[in-house]
Amino acid sequence: MPHAPRLEDLFLTRRDFLQRCGIGFGSVGLASMLAPEVMGAVDMDRPLAPRAPHFLAKAKRVIHIFANGGPSQVDTFDPKPALDKWHGKPIPLELKTERKTGAAFKSPFAFKKYGKSGIEVSELFPHVAESIDEIAVIRSMHADVPNHEPSLMLMNCGDARLPRPALGSWVTYGLGSENQNLPGFIAMCPGYPIQESQNWQSAFLPGIYQGSYINTSFTEVERLIEHIRSPATTREAQRAQLDLLRQLNDRHAAARQREAQLEARIQSFELAYRMQADATDAFTLAREPAAMRALYGDTTQGRQLLTARRLLERGVRFVQVWHGNGQPWDNHDDLETNHRKLAKESDQAIGALLKDLKQRGMLDDTLVIWGGEFGRTPVVELPTPGANAGKVNGRDHNHHGFTMWMAGGGVRGGHVHGATDEFGFKAVEKPVHVHDLHATILALLGFDHERLTYRHAGRDFRLTDVHGKVVKELIA
Repeated sequence: MPHAPRLEDLFLTRRDFLQRCGIGFGSVGLASMLAPEVMGAVDMDRPLAPRAPHFLAKAKRVIHIFANGGPSQVDTFDPKPALDKWHGKPIPLELKTERKTGAAFKSPFAFKKYGKSGIEVSELFPHVAESIDEIAVIRSMHADVPNHEPSLMLMNCGDARLPRPALGSWVTYGLGSENQNLPGFIAMCPGYPIQESQNWQSAFLPGIYQGSYINTSFTEVERLIEHIRSPATTREAQRAQLDLLRQLNDRHAAARQREAQLEARIQSFELAYRMQADATDAFTLAREPAAMRALYGDTTQGRQLLTARRLLERGVRFVQVWHGNGQPWDNHDDLETNHRKLAKESDQAIGALLKDLKQRGMLDDTLVIWGGEFGRTPVVELPTPGANAGKVNGRDHNHHGFTMWMAGGGVRGGHVHGATDEFGFKAVEKPVHVHDLHATILALLGFDHERLTYRHAGRDFRLTDVHGKVVKELIA
């Protein structure tokens, strides 16, 4: 009896072809044999289920405060008195930077010793400085190139050129999440930075480990998270619709042997449904006491970090908080004015976060990281057409030496690691590459960075690729 052709019979993918011929049985058997190795110990029916790391961890969650654009180390956490003496004069160093640079440029900011450790911090960060005995300051960071795009990718994903999973994706892949109703990895950023979502991508890891982007330009929950509530359907009706959709998707997926993109899409539907209650609660800051909101400050950074703390309390594993997106720390000119403005936007909130976490007993197992993709030169950048408007009061990019800091989560507080030269240009004592930083972060979370791998394209990949060593002096 004649009948109308089915739509699915009109197309034949390569996978369908293999499955419909004899060799297809071999491919099915091979897939079942390789599945445990490809997925490791991860149950892909519950990909965010909590998992134990390789060894006893000091930290179990992370807040990464990303100072977008590259803050100047010699104006924040790495004082260089030699710049005062050499101000306005050429310094006796070979400076390899992107653009033409001139004479030494002394810091316009005063430094002061804080805490029992006596670590010097710029006047730009007095609130952060109050917690300096909880902080390990790394003054000998270095990266590969003085360009934003590759340096952002290196810092966030471990590779400057090729698509790789973000640090937060690796952490969530390794540890899962303690709340199945929220993403394990959340990236909060007002607007989009350079490289956009590549900064929190999952790349070849399953899509469930990609960072969930929250546009913190907004304050209302409905705008922070689009479609968080249905304007026309009850949750019960949504559940019935989703159950039907799941049946259709399962039928579709059954013939496709765990196709990664399809699995990610199915999981995203379920997570979006479960988020409706928990996400609304986490992002509603009005539920915090007024005194706590005042402690963090009514700024974008303040709201971000208070929300980050609330997310960690609810079991989210990794929260990345961006600062300096609209106006970045990339101050090629007017550095004094712009760095002062940016620090004022963030210092109070970061200081509040460190104190808040400590008083709640959370700082012991929460790792807080601050820094940008690179630093800045100790010399002034000379004017170039279209770049810095004829001004001689800013600094160029510098990947040879810069500063980052970590606090809590098993970090050796009140400690300064490494040093740059007397002018603050190049890491010369105990240099720490970005790969070393990543290896150390993973160690604090209980992972051997050489063993946290994922099989892709015929080989095992890891965050640190074939590089990286744990900086044991940073661990308490």
